Amino acid sequence: MTRLLWFVGGYNLLAGVGMFCFYHEGFKLLGVEKPQLNLPIQLVGMLVGLFGVGYWMVASNPVENRNILLLGFWSKAMGSALGIYYVCVGKLPTAFLAMLFFSDIVYLPPFYMILRRLDSH
Repeated sequence: MTRLLWFVGGYNLLAGVGMFCFYHEGFKLLGVEKPQLNLPIQLVGMLVGLFGVGYWMVASNPVENRNILLLGFWSKAMGSALGIYYVCVGKLPTAFLAMLFFSDIVYLPPFYMILRRLDSH
């Protein structure tokens, strides 16, 4: 549990910094036109990075910080649903699903299992 949370925390922190500082590269990779206002993607990057710090907090003190993990679980679940929707309606390329899988979907089962275990405390 702890190793996974440290890994996910680091991954999210790096992804958040990437979204905040290098958002233009992400749009190029996806083949999506860059919006005129970059604030929304930078805010999402900031939140992704903050979740990374939150996962480190959960790794350090799981019982006390389990609500951070619950927020992270729902963020990954709802973000995944939204991403899949936009691929299905043709607003994002299907290649986006691979990024979505390795960034969010793959962590849903272990997050759920960790939350179940923490609820028993």
